[in-house]
Amino acid sequence: MKKQSKQKFAAVLLALVMAGGAALTYSPKVSAAGVSVTGTVKLDGTAPHQKGIDMSKEPSCAAIHKDKPVTMENVVAGSSGGLANVVVYISQGLSGNEVSSAPAEFDQKGCQYIPHVLAINPGQHMKIVNSDQTSHNIHPQPTKNNEWNKSQPPGSPPFDVAWANEEIAIPVKCNIHPWMHGYFAVVKGPYGVSDDNGSFTMPNVPPGSYTLTAWQETYGTQTQQVTVAAGKPATVSFTFKVK
Repeated sequence: MKKQSKQKFAAVLLALVMAGGAALTYSPKVSAAGVSVTGTVKLDGTAPHQKGIDMSKEPSCAAIHKDKPVTMENVVAGSSGGLANVVVYISQGLSGNEVSSAPAEFDQKGCQYIPHVLAINPGQHMKIVNSDQTSHNIHPQPTKNNEWNKSQPPGSPPFDVAWANEEIAIPVKCNIHPWMHGYFAVVKGPYGVSDDNGSFTMPNVPPGSYTLTAWQETYGTQTQQVTVAAGKPATVSFTFKVK
């Protein structure tokens, strides 16, 4: 084969290879990114008086609260009527359970559970910490998950715990300090917990139509429908009436 013919053949072959390569090139399908669902939870009426806690039998914890006596946390409402510690989650319309990678921590500090209500996904790991100078005996009482009861002396390492099944909500107590009460709310998918102003945020909610449920330990649950569009954050609000 002459040199010129070889060059033409090579050029044709290169063109075919490039064309084939172009035919095999594709843009991967990009799923619509989730958006935030934000909102508020309000209390309609005067919040009930919360019973004070006597920690005199545990001086190290009493000293922490000497300037601000603590009360029970069954109903925590702010001055503007916002209701705290309300878990908002998707109860219908969500497929699968994408486990949050965000760290979750449940602390025992000043002989209180912080936070009072912790929301978590099934399978999501959390650390249970003892920040006090006294021992605690943490005792969750689930009905759909395995019950356990563990002692945690001061200075001991955190427990690494995960719940297998959805359960709203799991009460937790301390067998040493009877006033200590809290909750684990094990929910699938995105969730939010209202702060002292009643505000909450559910991040990374995929587009779709959902039923949202708001759970509060004293007033039970409320539901609301919401439609989430791609790239458009949604807002919702809940109001619980004083019983």
